[in-house]
Amino acid sequence: MDHITRTAHFRSEAAAFEKAVRRALEPGGEAPLVPSCPGWSVSDLVGHLGSVQRYVAHILRERLTEAPDPTDLSLYGLPADPQVRAAWPVPDRAPNRGPVPEALTQWFARGAGELAALFRELGPQVPVWTWAPEQTSGFWLRMQTIELALHRWDAESVTGSAGPLDPALAADAVAQTFEVMAPARRSWRVAPPGTGERYRFRRTDGPQAWTVTFDGDEVLADPDPTAQVAVEAAGTASDLALFLWRRLPPTALRVSGDAGLLPHYFTLVPPV
Repeated sequence: MDHITRTAHFRSEAAAFEKAVRRALEPGGEAPLVPSCPGWSVSDLVGHLGSVQRYVAHILRERLTEAPDPTDLSLYGLPADPQVRAAWPVPDRAPNRGPVPEALTQWFARGAGELAALFRELGPQVPVWTWAPEQTSGFWLRMQTIELALHRWDAESVTGSAGPLDPALAADAVAQTFEVMAPARRSWRVAPPGTGERYRFRRTDGPQAWTVTFDGDEVLADPDPTAQVAVEAAGTASDLALFLWRRLPPTALRVSGDAGLLPHYFTLVPPV
């Protein structure tokens, strides 16, 4: 997926997230819980996503090659409004159920718009700090577009109206899981060494299939869509992406082979 297409997806998902948040909130009412994010309310979800986006915007705007201090609250541009400050998510007190003021949703929308403008201005090749081996502005666009689509789905799930991920974006999210997220999660959390477990994730609404082997500390992609595997899970690109991000259960997919091995994937790739 090219940079312009990803930027368009980022903008559309940001608008859809904002719409879903507004739909989920009742003026003056307590912040509802997010079913797909245990322990989080809508307030926590807005604060988390908006903070991440402003953190990334700071990296891009300043062309940073080292990580900024995430505890520096000046990075996040929080409004001075006491009601917004009161709604600001405090992780050790989650879920935060207090009323979510309109200003917090507006704060998210402004931050998302500023980040989209930076992505468009910089293009994909500007060298900047990331937490991954790839140190480019393009990495952040890919990562943030996927994260935004997932959290849009989360926000929509509050009102039971979660729509699927765009097929092309979902396929990119599946590929990014094995290229970036699986190796990273195994390094961030305690995970057992792979013993040759082989999985295939086959898309039913397109031609792609992803085969992955866990060998010691390595996550190895196999381009052969017919290679022998222990278990295959098939579904739409959206369902595969949502499963890999622990939004959908294994029962949402069509599983063949050793079905008991599918839940073991999340032992090999611990969630974050």
